[in-house]
Amino acid sequence: YDPITQKDFYALSAFFQNIDEAGQISYKGFADSMPVPTLLLTTDEQDRELASLQKQTKTAEADLAHIRSDAADSFVHWLGEKGVAPTGLKGLVAHYTFEKIEEGKLASALAGGEPGVVIENPVIVESDRGNVAELNGENGFKFPKVGAFKRTDAFSLGIWIQPPATVASRSVVLHRTKAPADAGSRGYEIVLEQGRVAFGLHYLWPGASIKVVTTLSVKPAAWTHVAVTYDGSSRASGVRVYVNGVASTLEVVRDGLFKDITYEGTQPDLTIGQRFRDNGFTGGRVDDLTLFDRALTPLEAAQLAGRDDLAVAWAASPAQLTEAQRLGLSEYFLSEVHAPARSAVAALKDLNVAQNVIIMSAPEAMVMQELPKPRKAYVLQRGAYDSPGAEVTAETPGSLPAFPRDQPHNRLGLARWLLDPGNPLMARVTVNRFWQMMFGQGLVETSDNFGVQGAPPTHPELLDWLANDFISSGWNVKRAIRQIACSATYRQTSQTSSELAARDPQNQLLARGPMRRLTAEMMRDQVLALSGLLVEKVGGPSVKPYQPPGLWEEIAMGRPKYEQGTGADLYRRSLYTFWKRTVPPPTMMLFDAAERNVCTVKRQSTSTPLQALALLNDTQFVEAARLIGERMLREGGTTLDGQLAWTFELVTGRAATTPELAIIRRLYQKQMAAFTADPAAADQLNKTGDAPSDAALPAPARAAGTVVAQLLLNFDETLMRR
Repeated sequence: YDPITQKDFYALSAFFQNIDEAGQISYKGFADSMPVPTLLLTTDEQDRELASLQKQTKTAEADLAHIRSDAADSFVHWLGEKGVAPTGLKGLVAHYTFEKIEEGKLASALAGGEPGVVIENPVIVESDRGNVAELNGENGFKFPKVGAFKRTDAFSLGIWIQPPATVASRSVVLHRTKAPADAGSRGYEIVLEQGRVAFGLHYLWPGASIKVVTTLSVKPAAWTHVAVTYDGSSRASGVRVYVNGVASTLEVVRDGLFKDITYEGTQPDLTIGQRFRDNGFTGGRVDDLTLFDRALTPLEAAQLAGRDDLAVAWAASPAQLTEAQRLGLSEYFLSEVHAPARSAVAALKDLNVAQNVIIMSAPEAMVMQELPKPRKAYVLQRGAYDSPGAEVTAETPGSLPAFPRDQPHNRLGLARWLLDPGNPLMARVTVNRFWQMMFGQGLVETSDNFGVQGAPPTHPELLDWLANDFISSGWNVKRAIRQIACSATYRQTSQTSSELAARDPQNQLLARGPMRRLTAEMMRDQVLALSGLLVEKVGGPSVKPYQPPGLWEEIAMGRPKYEQGTGADLYRRSLYTFWKRTVPPPTMMLFDAAERNVCTVKRQSTSTPLQALALLNDTQFVEAARLIGERMLREGGTTLDGQLAWTFELVTGRAATTPELAIIRRLYQKQMAAFTADPAAADQLNKTGDAPSDAALPAPARAAGTVVAQLLLNFDETLMRR
């Protein structure tokens, strides 16, 4: 194929930048959740329950809308006899005035309220608002047991802030999260972004979040009251942000919250001024923090900011009310007075809570979901992400078949283009990988490069035939591999004359069968299968087989503990082994498994002393050898020679020669004598691994059989695929 240009490369990569995710995972100890976007793996029963609840929710929302619209007469009646204006705001659950710090604590302004705790010694200074807290970006306050709201809870919060004179790109004012990236910002937060007030409620940012931003910035160096109200609907439309008591026009950045904003286990504290791995409120001041367990109405939010809008509207006669005042009082009436509306709101919340319980209990699977509007893509100058060049759109290289006009320019369209029978690339690359897996080298040696700088195919007609046959079979992978394995070419002997080996060392002429060491996964799975330990269960979560103790604690970030599996989890196929990229399974790595830090098209195949040490000492292999030895004694017949011959054929796949049988007989007899003389050593070897030992068999014979099996598992013909 013709080489693709730099523009071709970036146009192709544009297909893969339109997923609503941050490229981060939620680390254990923070959110410990599957990164979004995800697909809920609900059961049929849960689907039926959710469908019923969603139908009821729509009905409840319609009922609430009708109740609100039909409340006009009740509202007019209430206006005439509403009585004395309220002096305080209902639902206040926390209040802090930042008057003084005593013994590292900030007293609550509510009787019996939890005190705040200082972080890194913030200071109380005098200002035109009296005493206030001054912050440096690293210090602040935390408020234990305060502000624990779920996504289904309505709540409000207000705070006076004085940003520094120099506007920062990002400043965390208030949050109830553990971390931004590591925890996906789970919780809620108020952040200043270029001076604009941003409020977010997050399960995991960005795909499961609500985020709104005010269109106007707050004034630098000026005291500003910020209030946020949320109605518990899990929608951006349920959020209002008030600046100095006036509702702000909002830009909706994200509106996809579908799971709860709380954590399992330890919950974070409400915090002001700083956050782990984030930009704190450097040079800012704060005062008068309030929290409510309900969504304040617009007139109440104005009152919280020190305005008299509520009092003025309350005092006016119904005939004198302006349209804004009437609307504000109507909101208050429906929220706090009108019983049918309040009951309808409570019923709607109950339905939302019921849905939340089901959704939070359902497992998830990671998926990819296209953004409704593709991100812009650019040629990156010298590959630098902060040096965009010419803009490009998602497109395939011109040297390959044209992108179908009837397909969307996204990953779905790209997948259909790749699998189009008229596109030669996908099938050729795929069957070449199959050939490489079976023969150790592809028909195109450079399996990672089919371009003009790669190697030409040694058998182009064969490659084309395999590719076309693969397509016509419906892309049947098992059939394609079986076809290669059953071919006369693959089934040839691996042995060859020295003359032919010298003429064709890479076997490009395919005059002999392949000869290659088993991969790490194949080797472990084969040993488990020979021992009878292999668990053939398909699917399920990853498992944690044997691993040297303390390895994670020594190397992994955060010193996590490796919780070794038990029972069947120790013997699942290697496909299911839990893989931590910073500390991959060590025995796998000894046998050249890919580290998974980067894409690996072709593994190396080495031979090192450490590999022999692992086969002789790793718990998994010693345990398997122990079970093979026990099988030898039970299934190999009644004579020693018969048992040894049976075991040799079981492990290597061929019959032992007379000299080979003599060698392993001498080994068995020598070990039998040693273990008979040292029962403690036999007992120790027979206890290796968690699998129970067959106590009905003599202990020295079991131990000697284990050593014989270890010898055979280290035999070249066991490790090599010929």
